[in-house]
Amino acid sequence: MTTDPLTVHVLIEGRVQGVGYRAWCAEEAQSRGLSGWVRNVKGGAVEAVFSGPSDTVVDMLDVLWHGPAFARVNLVRDLEPAEPESGAFAVRETV
Repeated sequence: MTTDPLTVHVLIEGRVQGVGYRAWCAEEAQSRGLSGWVRNVKGGAVEAVFSGPSDTVVDMLDVLWHGPAFARVNLVRDLEPAEPESGAFAVRETV
């Protein structure tokens, strides 16, 4: 078990807008005690940052592939490293 802190910045592509993906993602992250944020990106993707114990962040990355009932995830892509987040997980405005 690895509990060293880890922060990841990802882009989730597929049918992830208009299906409750952001709310689902926030609920999953909050239930794991993670910090960070999620938002829609123009063009149809969802962007997110997750901070927390590395095992928990890796678990979150695994569940991103499932999403809510009507989502279909085609790709979870790493983006540039992000600064560690603290506090409650948030849903941000679309960019």
